[in-house]
Amino acid sequence: QVQLVESGGGSVQAGGSLRLSCAVSGDTSGRSCMGWFRQAPGKGREGVARIYGGGGSTYYSDSVKGRFTISQDNAKNTLYLQMNKLKPEDTAMYYCAAGPAPWINICYSGSWLPRNWGQGTQVTVSS
Repeated sequence: QVQLVESGGGSVQAGGSLRLSCAVSGDTSGRSCMGWFRQAPGKGREGVARIYGGGGSTYYSDSVKGRFTISQDNAKNTLYLQMNKLKPEDTAMYYCAAGPAPWINICYSGSWLPRNWGQGTQVTVSS
């Protein structure tokens, strides 16, 4: 079992930056794929970034590519999401997720189902 605890959310003006953190504990064998998802009020959950195999490869949705960076500090057992050039449409609850994925293309696909989720951290971007 993997436990995930997010932090770092808050309110920021458009164009600003935030860094989300996700403290990870538990079974390391069950988290070859990790990612950040978000859900805005009235909308479905959107996967915004993934990282595979301990940090060697990353994937971003088109909506955040070039603005967000996912990274992983294995020594600190922490997953990060650096968010720059934030827009009002980035406003959402952000969730950290982890789970197994046998191959990288599975991790990056829209059909990947995380096994574990954090409780979420709110990001609000004002115009």
